[in-house]
Amino acid sequence: MKQGRQTIVTLAVASVFALSVGVSSVWANEPGYGKEGHGGSGHSSMGGHGKSMMHNSTGQLIRHLLKHEKDLGLTAEQVTKLKDMQLNLDKTRIKSEADIQVAERELKSLTEEEKSDLGAIEAKLKQSADLQVALRMVSIKARRDVYALLTPEQRTKEKTEHEKVMQQHKDAGKGYGNPHGGTSGPMKGSPHKGGLLKGLSLQQA
Repeated sequence: MKQGRQTIVTLAVASVFALSVGVSSVWANEPGYGKEGHGGSGHSSMGGHGKSMMHNSTGQLIRHLLKHEKDLGLTAEQVTKLKDMQLNLDKTRIKSEADIQVAERELKSLTEEEKSDLGAIEAKLKQSADLQVALRMVSIKARRDVYALLTPEQRTKEKTEHEKVMQQHKDAGKGYGNPHGGTSGPMKGSPHKGGLLKGLSLQQA
């Protein structure tokens, strides 16, 4: 029984730690965008390292489409629908992330109390996990709805534009060192012999 309790508590602590690096990671691992207009720098409202996980969100795909509406040939009706999708997605994200944070905070409180009921800890773990799964599903469904709204020609244009911008960022990374803040050796004329202290900082809307 003691071993079982230790296992559950360990899982609970791991879950709380996951929160410390950002609940927004639930939006990651979707194929998509990673730069300005394509996901920004990966910063979100959540704070911590989890900010870097936001770059693939469906919301950023929508922002990209709206930003390039003329290039893609979006109709007024498509623009209106995309804006509605964006609003609904943002509202769901804000509420869901808040619910997840509350659940994780309650879990932290339970794990800090040695006499907490194991059943309560397990239930709270499942609650947090279910909330995160639901949020991921909302994002995945919204992405499909977004692409279903586009014509085949618009999808092709979007893909071409995305690849072009990603190549530009890739080329910029080669010229300025590691875009994530690392160094790539000495730089001519640089007062810092170790090379660049930081790479490019790409802002997300």
